[in-house]
Amino acid sequence: MKKIIVALFAAVLVCLPAVTQSKKTKAVKARSLEVSFDYQRQAGPGSNQYAVWIENAKGEVVKTLFVTSYTTKGRVRGNEQPMRGYIKRPNCVPNWVKAAKANDLTDIQLDAFTGATPQANGKQSFTWDFTDQQGKAVQKGTYRVFVEATLYQKSIVTYTGAFSTKDKGGNITLTSKLTEPDEKHSGMVTNVKAVLR
Repeated sequence: MKKIIVALFAAVLVCLPAVTQSKKTKAVKARSLEVSFDYQRQAGPGSNQYAVWIENAKGEVVKTLFVTSYTTKGRVRGNEQPMRGYIKRPNCVPNWVKAAKANDLTDIQLDAFTGATPQANGKQSFTWDFTDQQGKAVQKGTYRVFVEATLYQKSIVTYTGAFSTKDKGGNITLTSKLTEPDEKHSGMVTNVKAVLR
């Protein structure tokens, strides 16, 4: 009798992995958002500026992931007085400037997400971990990601897409809007993607 029980127990153990593997893997909620694009540096002033940020359903900026340094810090030459780039050149990512209320932010606040404009071509990638600018977890709900690039002077492209904190991992559908065509500089930002992971 003991041999039969042991044999049945062994048979159950052998079959158990097969039963476990046959169950479908349940998709899990996303824990972060990865935004990426291919960047190609352009020649001359009035170009190479971009910003990446997240807004809530009310259209309020929850977190700026990145903005190029010229936009927030400008460049001082000779006897010039320091001036933020978006003041000197109002076409520097104007949608981000307005949405983020950049004029109300201190230099220290701007430094938290400002980075150097890349000198080399290549993939740029930014991750949002569902926290606000202070590092606190955001409320559950619908959000919108933005990538804005000043291609050259008044030629500005903005990519955007909506998603929810309840969504499973996967690509977010992005739409784009271009203010003025500029074939010469259109390759500055391409292959823009936003993926929930």
